[in-house]
Amino acid sequence: MSKTSERNLADLILKPIVTEKATILLEQNKYVFDVKLTATKPEIRAAIEQLFGVKVTKVNTHRPPRRRKRVGRFLGYKPQYKRAIVTLAEGDEIVLFPEV
Repeated sequence: MSKTSERNLADLILKPIVTEKATILLEQNKYVFDVKLTATKPEIRAAIEQLFGVKVTKVNTHRPPRRRKRVGRFLGYKPQYKRAIVTLAEGDEIVLFPEV
């Protein structure tokens, strides 16, 4: 593992993503998370395994291009973000929606 200690692994995972595409991926045992821009695949794997107690088989990441945002005559950009699609081992699951 690289520069991140075990205590700081939880800070790499920002939030789970709940979109239509992400809920379709749940059927394939894949979960989508927003992660820090500096997070690497081994760090993301270690963080998910430590936080949720599951076995991760694959981690896919992507950083989409920044979108332009115009306010009047001023031009700016939306913030950059990084998403991780985490595939879990057969039989493992993460409970994103606990029973109320």
